[in-house]
Amino acid sequence: MADGSVSLSGQLAATTLHEAVSSSEVAKAEFSDRVPIRSVVSRPDGGAGLAGHRVRIGGWVKTGRKADKDAFAFLELNDGSCPANLQVIVDASVSDLSPLVPTGTCIAVDGVLKLPPAGTKQKVELRVEKVVHVGPVDPAKYPLPKTRLTLEFLRDFVHLRPRTNTISAVARLRNALAYATHTFFQKHRFLYVHTPIITTSDCEGAGEMFQVTTLISEADKLEKDLIKNPPPSAADIEAAQLLVKEKGEVVAQLKSAKAKKEDINASVAELKKEKENLAKLEERSKLKPGIPRKDGKIDYGLDFFARQAFLTVSGQLQVESYACCLSSVYTFGPTFRAEHSHTSRHLAEFWMVEPEIAFAELKDDMNCAEAVKGGRKFENKVEWGIDLASEHERYLTEVKFQKPVIVYNYPKDIKAFYMRLNDDSKTVAAMDVLVPKVGELIGGSQREERYDVIQQRIKDMGLPIEPYEWYLDLRRYGTVKHCGFGLGFERMLLFATGIENIRDVIPFPRYPGRADL
Repeated sequence: MADGSVSLSGQLAATTLHEAVSSSEVAKAEFSDRVPIRSVVSRPDGGAGLAGHRVRIGGWVKTGRKADKDAFAFLELNDGSCPANLQVIVDASVSDLSPLVPTGTCIAVDGVLKLPPAGTKQKVELRVEKVVHVGPVDPAKYPLPKTRLTLEFLRDFVHLRPRTNTISAVARLRNALAYATHTFFQKHRFLYVHTPIITTSDCEGAGEMFQVTTLISEADKLEKDLIKNPPPSAADIEAAQLLVKEKGEVVAQLKSAKAKKEDINASVAELKKEKENLAKLEERSKLKPGIPRKDGKIDYGLDFFARQAFLTVSGQLQVESYACCLSSVYTFGPTFRAEHSHTSRHLAEFWMVEPEIAFAELKDDMNCAEAVKGGRKFENKVEWGIDLASEHERYLTEVKFQKPVIVYNYPKDIKAFYMRLNDDSKTVAAMDVLVPKVGELIGGSQREERYDVIQQRIKDMGLPIEPYEWYLDLRRYGTVKHCGFGLGFERMLLFATGIENIRDVIPFPRYPGRADL
């Protein structure tokens, strides 16, 4: 299927690794009775050695056309097991051809693998003997026709875009890079730690976090309940109080008259019931619509976690707690940032690879990250104390050095509180790995292991101490020099694929105004 990046998809497809299948047997899918197309076309002989084998193939039609006055149809079938398609030929005597040829149709067929006529590009093709399944498509409504489609257009159909060559190739590459990431760290004896997605700590101190709360949904629920069942009035409360008083007097009279024990117990039970009813009415009378507040502020003590909670911007702080006892650890998971950015390299939800190494300093951090003054005028003036803008990063990597570059020892005022203060008291032991076309790929630092220094840094940045007390404990008890970095997984994919927009290298992109599915 054409999708606007034909040459790129071809390059990406070429990066997919294929295991050579030299046996004359056809390997079936492990949990299905079908034969993956990969088992046929990825052989060294392109599948020619399997001619004569009967197989069941399932997949989606990339292109289809009738031929020889509708006597048969040629279908290019792909099942996702590899980038290549298998040509399938269906005779009109086997099945009605019209439902089979539309792009996007899903079919499962039984047939015989045959050698195609000499001079054709295919090494093998399937002659269908039986159509087992058809998942039809209405060509008039199918949103991905056989035309050139831009990646921007495909973002409106994130649930269907994996059917295109480019996005399916990116998915394979994403899988390969994720596997390679785990393989690298496991090979070097790093322990994989699952850090929480919900956190009460702001790692970056920037405040651009998505809040996790049930207060809004609970307030909506309460508002609907109060409309359906209005709270008791003052008269209702007064009547209930009077009833409790009356029941109390009855009990007192019975006791005074030394009535039977059974009668007294019955009256006490009635009194208890009325007291419970009064308590419920009084409690319900206190309910007010809206978000609960205390001392003029939102009362997070009534929230699900009894305090403010957020979606994490980084697993770094939490994984440090494991580094400070297990030495070499890493986390690899989703992170979130509520930054209203519409640039081609920012997402609201993205994945980070974050290793932490104990008994290590900045130089060790840079070795693990492993990246191998002209008179230019910038839109953003370069001067001491500013953070590098995208144009500065790309100038260094694409013009000045024309390769990946590590920039280190940044001004302390533009970096996070946890970065180790250098001896000059002006800079921190931080480093960024910059790469061509992308800019910052990795950001890391040596962590501040000195208790007094990091406590002061938290105060200097105007952050509350209480949420970070657990983090300070790592410095109070058995502190150690350690370092780590965060690698933006989607940015690595941008670098690896050459795709220009980060929204096209993650399966379901989230950014301001969009959270489809």
